[in-house]
Amino acid sequence: MMSSGVIFLARSSTRASSEPASPLRERPPEPKRYKPTSEELLKWYRDMLLIRRFEERAGQLYGMGLIGGFCHLYIGQEAVVTGVQAALNPHDSIITGYRDHGHMLVAGIEARAVMAELTGRQAGISKGKGGSMHMFSVDHGFYGGHGIVAAQVPLGTGLAFAHKYKGDGGLAVTYFGDGASNQGQVYESFNMAELWKLPVIYVIENNQYAMGTSVNRASSEDQLFRRGESFRVPGIQVDGMDVCAVRGAAQTATEWVRAGKGPILLEMKTYRYRGHSMSDPAKYRSRDEVQAMREKSDCIEAAKRDLLAMGAATEASLKDIEKEVRAIVADAADFAETTPEPNPAELYTDVLVGTY
Repeated sequence: MMSSGVIFLARSSTRASSEPASPLRERPPEPKRYKPTSEELLKWYRDMLLIRRFEERAGQLYGMGLIGGFCHLYIGQEAVVTGVQAALNPHDSIITGYRDHGHMLVAGIEARAVMAELTGRQAGISKGKGGSMHMFSVDHGFYGGHGIVAAQVPLGTGLAFAHKYKGDGGLAVTYFGDGASNQGQVYESFNMAELWKLPVIYVIENNQYAMGTSVNRASSEDQLFRRGESFRVPGIQVDGMDVCAVRGAAQTATEWVRAGKGPILLEMKTYRYRGHSMSDPAKYRSRDEVQAMREKSDCIEAAKRDLLAMGAATEASLKDIEKEVRAIVADAADFAETTPEPNPAELYTDVLVGTY
């Protein structure tokens, strides 16, 4: 029995060696850090600041019991969605997981509508039915907010298929985290996206800790930009704490995808300052570690330094932006606390019913 097994393996090896090797695939060029105009960087600074102040206020409302269920804050990761969205066109699609408030704001959805959704009000972007994890707006090209880990990855691949099928020139950006990167459906999606050369950018927001376990302990290959290699999906690792580095990588990715070369993977090395969700005390890391990231790598402070160095802003003008953003967030919170809750009849709207 052992002899025939050896012969069988030898024959298999001989047969495999006679097959032609797959040609090496072209790779995208190394991204360059984007050089923004004063107006661009000012906008990105304001967008990132809006996300942070919004999330800080959302955390307060959660503590007051005005937001129910789970609530995952984006504090620390603002540069990722801001830099990526800056490279997109209006007809492109975006989809993400449950840490989605920042994505909604940068997609152009009013702070009032996002905050009201968090508090479950009729004026929320999903009529108060989605809450923190399931926001949705087709009008803004935003397809969720998904509570199941990695569920958005095959859905985002489907959005890319729709763009290719319709020939509308659009692409799909599919965000997911380092924890989700270990889910099987991610690799099924990679396989199909490459086979069909779909216009999709997979963005891994690697905030280092998933739900609470370091990526180095949870992933045998912790260089996540390499995860697509066996499917011939090229990957690029990016400083996700630098909005200009993100914008440069996003430009490389969009050019690659729009040229019909298929999917691409961007691993954004970022960091969340808060726990996984509001119920997470984050005892798996030290306060010193978090403080060091805030002091050395904060995306908003880095943009502020760049603005001052460019002469695009002064300390006084940046304080004016801070006041403006705080006023928007305060107004959104007041609105979310006082606007009416959904009518009970809303239970029976937006429900799909199948007939057999």
